[in-house]
Amino acid sequence: MLTYFLLAFIISFSTLLLVIYYSHKHTLFIDCEQEEKPQKFHDTPVPRAGGIGIVVALMMLSFIPFGLKLIPSVLLAFVSGIFEDFHNSLTPRIRIIMQVLAAVIAIWLTHSVVTYLGLGITLPYIVGVIFSIFAIVGMSNAINIIDGFNGLASGIVLLILASFAYVSFLHHNETLLEVISIVSGATFGFFVLVFPKGKIFLGDGGAYLLGFIVALLGIFLAGTYENVSPWYVLALFIYPVWEVIFSIIRKTYIGRSPMQPDDYHFHMLVHRQLAKHNPLTALLILAMSAPFMLYATLHAQCSICNLGVVVWFIVSYLGLYFFLYRKEKRS
Repeated sequence: MLTYFLLAFIISFSTLLLVIYYSHKHTLFIDCEQEEKPQKFHDTPVPRAGGIGIVVALMMLSFIPFGLKLIPSVLLAFVSGIFEDFHNSLTPRIRIIMQVLAAVIAIWLTHSVVTYLGLGITLPYIVGVIFSIFAIVGMSNAINIIDGFNGLASGIVLLILASFAYVSFLHHNETLLEVISIVSGATFGFFVLVFPKGKIFLGDGGAYLLGFIVALLGIFLAGTYENVSPWYVLALFIYPVWEVIFSIIRKTYIGRSPMQPDDYHFHMLVHRQLAKHNPLTALLILAMSAPFMLYATLHAQCSICNLGVVVWFIVSYLGLYFFLYRKEKRS
């Protein structure tokens, strides 16, 4: 497992060093500091092509039979976002269609479907397929939403992967551990370049890719093992998932399109009102999320426990969000 992790790390890290060099030399993938974006928190030109190094390292999955089944859908998920990093955006509709297609391919090849939701709730198989597609596409976009500060999105993904590795180890699933080792090494190769210095950003391609693959792995675990609760997977994902849900509610309430970006996401308020420093913002939110994720991991079999984690997180999030929001309005 360690060998897979180290090889994926080296491939990802070295590829990204080349991407950084050639991006600056030829002005490719550059997220310019002059661009007016609510989610921009850097003062120098930075390439937003971190997904390239990650996806190159993920080609190691081809050495594992189960991993080989992931590659077609992983590539499609990555491609759905990389055009935005080239500054040649696809329409939201086309991106969603590509992500749905990627999810369908992944479910078909890996048989990753959740039909039992815990708490005595069982879905018909076709409904389970639709639910699984929705979950994969939703998580792909959720990771993209929280990708705003150095290491925040990739740090959350690494915590999720660490939890999946622990649960896979408990179930003696060496194949899944090998896959997780490769994904973790590829992600960590990016993480050390983005945190704390922000040498390269994840980009839409990288964010969609990481969200897609952790969602698929979570569905595979919950669908394969009866004693792995789907609520455990949701509890692990709750920060990015709730960020999306709350953003939709918040923007709809004030008459704004949920698709329109703004600067009132949770991580932005934490930055302005607490951390006032880019990497410290990511570190604070990771530290806030870690206890919820640890508890969920230690009780992966307990639906009630993880439902409690979900509720506990949402209440804590809302309390802190409105505290920071009122603090900003007063100032």
